Amino acid sequence: MEGCAMRKQLVSGDAPFDSILPEYGRKKLLMYADSFRDLANTFSDIQKEEEMQPVSDRQEYIWKKRLVENRDLMADHLNEMAQIMTRVAEEAYQCIHMSGRKVKQLAHALKEENVLLKEIYLLEKENGHREMNLIMRAGKGTSPAVDEVGNLLSVLLNLRLIPLKSSPVFVGKEWGSYQYIEEPRFHILTGVAKAVKETESVSGDNYSFMEAREGILTAVLSDGMGSGEKACKDSELVIDFIEKFLEAGFRKETAVQMINGALIAGGESQNMSTLDLYQADLYTGVCEFIKIGSAPSYIKRENLVEQISARNLPLGVFYEMDMETVRRRLVDGDYVIMMSDGILDALSQGMGEEMFPEMLGKITLKNPAEMANHILNFCLHQSKGRIRDDMTVMVMGIWESL
Repeated sequence: MEGCAMRKQLVSGDAPFDSILPEYGRKKLLMYADSFRDLANTFSDIQKEEEMQPVSDRQEYIWKKRLVENRDLMADHLNEMAQIMTRVAEEAYQCIHMSGRKVKQLAHALKEENVLLKEIYLLEKENGHREMNLIMRAGKGTSPAVDEVGNLLSVLLNLRLIPLKSSPVFVGKEWGSYQYIEEPRFHILTGVAKAVKETESVSGDNYSFMEAREGILTAVLSDGMGSGEKACKDSELVIDFIEKFLEAGFRKETAVQMINGALIAGGESQNMSTLDLYQADLYTGVCEFIKIGSAPSYIKRENLVEQISARNLPLGVFYEMDMETVRRRLVDGDYVIMMSDGILDALSQGMGEEMFPEMLGKITLKNPAEMANHILNFCLHQSKGRIRDDMTVMVMGIWESL
């Protein structure tokens, strides 16, 4: 059993970072990335040549403009794929040396819990986050929980470790690889409250919470234009797109641009939809907002409330979007409130949108679900119970992990 059975010699804590991939695999990925960049440049060159050619009539101009936009979108896609490959190829680690005595201590402690240890690896990424990989199996007649093994390792190493979300619940009978990551500094609880437009049976709003990468929580809210089934399908498509692009490794800004291009390519059959995206780094507390045609969001810190808004058009209107990323740093006990346009519509029938931050500042509820329901009920009271548009409230509360 080795403390760090890597292809390179064991290194000390101050050793340089090395590529996770073997040299051959790293070079292959970088070669593929260069190929995608070359293809992107080819699309751009074709576009420049066609832009210089004269246009005879309006119909030809419209067709040519659409073709240029689609090729530009394809070039963006290829460039983003090249960037993803480059990031993977250049991802680096620092192997943290563990003494033979420490490894034996860990193996003995795990054996006491009927877990047999074969190999153990402790790595540190360039961002400072640590990961631990173990090859282990359960002893005869036992099925130890994977998270309990993580708790034991946390005590022995003085490092708070949690299993990956994709990990099995129990340690298996056969030798297998189990991965643990350093527990994020913060954790988030969420709550949602919804109301459907009074003349419809289904809401045109759709939302999602996801963690495409460990320690990065993303909340997305989309409001389809209009109401009913068509609006629901449009906003559902936006949510589905953003989930798939983020899970594939695309940057959120690029994912938004690609979704906008896809909606434009859909033509008149595709309605416009808003997009409200919030992403929080649970290791640092830094969060970012991207708002495309959406209602304002709010950050509540005790009785102080900050409004985050953007005056731009929904997805699917223009190929070139006015997109801005707003960054803030959250602290223990902060809340983020996102909402659809139906909330603003209800407020306009009562106290008005300008008084909404003051109302949020007076809320003393701590549970995000209770807070979301309180906000929705308040807005329904402002509209005297009338629901003229779909209404959705999302609340995310952030706390430091104990």
